[in-house]
Amino acid sequence: MKAHTTTSPVKPPELRDFYEDPAVPVASGAPRSRRQARMLADALGPATAGRTRTILDIGCGDGTAAATAAPFLTGHRIVGIDWSQDALRRARTRIPYAVRGELTDGGLPFATGSADAVLFSEVIEHLVDPDAALDEIRRVLRPGGHLMLSTPNLAAWYNRALLLAGVQPVFSEVSLRGIHGRPGREVVGHLRLYTARALREFVAASGFEVVRLAGAPFHGVPRPLRPLDRLACARPALASILLLHARRT
Repeated sequence: MKAHTTTSPVKPPELRDFYEDPAVPVASGAPRSRRQARMLADALGPATAGRTRTILDIGCGDGTAAATAAPFLTGHRIVGIDWSQDALRRARTRIPYAVRGELTDGGLPFATGSADAVLFSEVIEHLVDPDAALDEIRRVLRPGGHLMLSTPNLAAWYNRALLLAGVQPVFSEVSLRGIHGRPGREVVGHLRLYTARALREFVAASGFEVVRLAGAPFHGVPRPLRPLDRLACARPALASILLLHARRT
């Protein structure tokens, strides 16, 4: 008589495991970072004696975006925050302050109303619960504090053409294991995508006043098409990347 043996099923990888993988891209393009930093610098104004403003870069990744923004924000303190220990190790080689924190499971390690501004760059599209994320960001911002959010545009000019041709839009993903039905070679874990209108309405409904919506180019656009991508930035609804400036009401 054969003995029956039982084997435990292999646990499927979790989303957290995906983002802890060093092979997953954690940096985005410098043009977007520079445009966003200029918008924030204009909103904050120059640093003054005795008034160093605290800027939280939530989802800082490897610190590249914060390091790119720093020259535009001289005199202000930028603190990088990420849940990935691998990303934080790399971020600490580029920026002075980088700490572990999450938008769920206990919240960010900062007091209510302690931040003057939040950079939230290329993060919201990765979240299961973006509503809770904006609630937590609103908590740590002082009244009138600034939110600088960027995210890929579902209705980018080329995505409109791709959809008409029956092709999966750029930035959208159907799997964490591979690319299916769309251009591109990198799996980046996008769960949600926004149009300009949807982003405005969502942020406003979360207790913020939308100040400005701008566009930025995408570094992954093929070189021959980059002039068109830069031109599209003049109309944010068509741009590759949406840059939104809002204030806590």
